[in-house]
Amino acid sequence: MTVSEQRHTPTTPHRVHMPDLALRPVVESSAARYVWALARLSLGWVFVWAFLDKTFGLGHDTKNAQAWIHGGSPTKGFLAFGAKGPFAGFYHDIAGAAWADWLFMLGLAGIGTALMLGVCMRLAAAAGTLLLVMMWSVTLPPANNVFMDDHLIYALVLIGLALVAAGDAVGLGRWWGNTALVRKLPVLK
Repeated sequence: MTVSEQRHTPTTPHRVHMPDLALRPVVESSAARYVWALARLSLGWVFVWAFLDKTFGLGHDTKNAQAWIHGGSPTKGFLAFGAKGPFAGFYHDIAGAAWADWLFMLGLAGIGTALMLGVCMRLAAAAGTLLLVMMWSVTLPPANNVFMDDHLIYALVLIGLALVAAGDAVGLGRWWGNTALVRKLPVLK
């Protein structure tokens, strides 16, 4: 029997030493931190822009006359006319409801602001993932794939942003994490 075989007999558990090749060294590199920060800011802008366009009718997707500040509903058009699939009835029922408009708009503003500032990343990731999965479920199946679309990919990116503390680079995440409030309530990190 060779020395190697003697060390790994059935009575001796086989242990393979794997160097820590996981995310820690990669995420701690300056380039990776800035890439994650850029992804955070970019995704934050997606949410902030949707909020601004729907609020003020900046003419990209929402015309001025349909703006929320002019009495338009940010949820009515898409949910009333775009919903299809197994949840269409649910979305048709809530389309244009004041509470749905407010929750949707507060979600867009809160998630976008948190991402842009790099604070409350865990809450932003949880709320953003919920919002994005709901938006994905409005039109099932998606137009270009059996199940996958950009909403699910954005949701995965949000989760990744929270996991790698992307708010710490080019954001207020490190400062926010050291506040007394966040030390007392770590869910706010």
